Amino acid sequence: MGDFDDLLSANRDFAGSDFDFGGFDGVAHAGVALVTCMDSRIDPLRMLGLKPGDAKIFRNPGARVTEAALEAIVLGVHLLRVERVLVVPHTRCAVASNSEETLRERVAASAGTDATWQRFHVVEDQAATLGLDIHRITSHPLVPDTVKVGGFIYDVDSGLLEQKY
Repeated sequence: MGDFDDLLSANRDFAGSDFDFGGFDGVAHAGVALVTCMDSRIDPLRMLGLKPGDAKIFRNPGARVTEAALEAIVLGVHLLRVERVLVVPHTRCAVASNSEETLRERVAASAGTDATWQRFHVVEDQAATLGLDIHRITSHPLVPDTVKVGGFIYDVDSGLLEQKY
């Protein structure tokens, strides 16, 4: 049970002093949904000048528009006031700078067991893949044309976004 004591202690401090979202309605107050990578160098709200409650955030390796991400976007658009969707992969991403084979080898070495069966969905061409992911959103039958969709690359060294789509 002690493995999480530091985090539980920090949570108690947060709940006791910094937490002010009780009773919040859960909609995206800035009308924004963001699909981005799980990379810990990305602070999704701060990089866009937003605060908690402003946006719906979906994170996964490589910032891919997966079926689960599309589900989140559709729910956000129809139930949570999302009007703009940003897809934001980043520079120096492991899934965009390694091959499927390399990632499998690295995971196998760490796990001490075969990982050839695991798929990591590497991205060979980040800009082209971003374009395909944007198309997945804009062509989805439950995402109306009124929703603005943009594709950006986040530079983890400068903190800047570059719009690609």
